[in-house]
Amino acid sequence: MQDKSSTSSPTPDNQALPDSGPAANAAVSPAPASEPVPDVTVMPSPEELLKAAELKAAEHHDAWLRAKAETENVRRRAQDDIGKAGKFAVEKFSGELLAVKDSLEAALASDNQSAEHLKEGVELTLRQLIAAFDKSGLAEINPLGQKFDPHQHQAISQIDAPDAATEANTVLSVLQKGYALHGRVIRPALVVVSKAKA
Repeated sequence: MQDKSSTSSPTPDNQALPDSGPAANAAVSPAPASEPVPDVTVMPSPEELLKAAELKAAEHHDAWLRAKAETENVRRRAQDDIGKAGKFAVEKFSGELLAVKDSLEAALASDNQSAEHLKEGVELTLRQLIAAFDKSGLAEINPLGQKFDPHQHQAISQIDAPDAATEANTVLSVLQKGYALHGRVIRPALVVVSKAKA
């Protein structure tokens, strides 16, 4: 009979006993006490996205309507200003001509109708008219003795030069003076010019 106490149960060869040395402690590290939790972005639901988009669209539509209304107001004001400018463009010039009309009426109403007084009154009225023209930028074109300019003059006829010193296309006489408003010809001068020498 065998002694049971001296017999120990055999250990399989492939089963290793746990090692309690320092190497075993290094291989298995304990889990840290508190690990940071990564931030998780929560996506809004499709209904929320649609609602936000509708609010943004309504805001942009409102801004567009306001800009359109403002543009329409500016256009309407500009049209009104253009209409008023065309209607009252001669307001300043008309005010200047009132003094000329007053002088003419005073001359006609005067009892003293001597030729000398009448001439003085007409000369005074003419000076007032010239001053009104100057203030309004209306300049006289009187090209006597100048070279013919088709942009400012209208030739009625051509005649022979009175002397040999006169060049061809020189204005010999002015039948009617011309006028330019701020440099723009509103009536050309009617002139007679010299012919080219044969």
